[in-house]
Amino acid sequence: MSTSDLVVKAREAPAAVKAKGSVAARLAARTGGGALRVFLVLAGLFWLMPTIGLLLSSLRGSSDIGESGWWRVFSAPAQLTGENYSRLLENEAITDSLLSTVMITVPATVLVVVIGALAGYAFAWMEFPGRDWWFMVVVGLLVVPVQVALVPVSKLFGAIGIFETTIGVILFHVAFGLPFAIFLLRNFFAEIPRELLEAARLDGAGEIRLFTQVVMPLGGPAIASLGIFQFLWVWNDMLVALIFADSESAPITVALQRQVRQFGNNIDVLAPGAFVSMIIPLAVFFAFQRQFVTGVMAGAVK
Repeated sequence: MSTSDLVVKAREAPAAVKAKGSVAARLAARTGGGALRVFLVLAGLFWLMPTIGLLLSSLRGSSDIGESGWWRVFSAPAQLTGENYSRLLENEAITDSLLSTVMITVPATVLVVVIGALAGYAFAWMEFPGRDWWFMVVVGLLVVPVQVALVPVSKLFGAIGIFETTIGVILFHVAFGLPFAIFLLRNFFAEIPRELLEAARLDGAGEIRLFTQVVMPLGGPAIASLGIFQFLWVWNDMLVALIFADSESAPITVALQRQVRQFGNNIDVLAPGAFVSMIIPLAVFFAFQRQFVTGVMAGAVK
């Protein structure tokens, strides 16, 4: 094949690629229009359907709930009432458990984020004896199931006097949340350009200043993602709270379970209580969804 033929083929190749690209572009434009948007809206509504059904059920009387499904309100909107939430506020077991849930979730989330960030920075950028081996231990702890530690940790907490207390529940969540936090943040911090950290050190920044003013702002998306994961896990947990919390420090998940066991027909209290328990994590997720998506995408790209 002569040189002129190669030149001709080289000139024809971009045209063929452009033609293919134009077909793909037209296809993407067609699918990315109204049809795709309608599909995404329908998928979102389908995902939110249990929440919508629970909301409508919480606004109906117990007799109406027993007679028909929640979709009945669209033909009989007079069924909607706010009396269930008034009864919920009068139920001390539910209101106290909601406060206990906040007292457990917030410290457990903050401690995991702070300790995980410090440990992740140390494993990523600080030199100390056995660093890689200790990190392997952290990675190994990721595969340890919660159920394995329930009995020995219960005996340990009973020996030191924190069994069936709020502090015991918080410590258990922190202990099992730290391995994932350290693993996630260490891998994220390790992707920070070394030149940036060296430039900060040349400007006189110590480790504390380097961590607070350079690493933490850059790791904001990953830290936000970790905070959301930890918050949702602790808020929705019931197994750990059933074992390590007493009646005074039980979160709302345990309180709702006990309401079902004691009063199986009080759906007018259970429905609004379950909706309140569900809507708070959803509100937290939607409030920080931009940081969450940014953190997930950054981890995927890196």
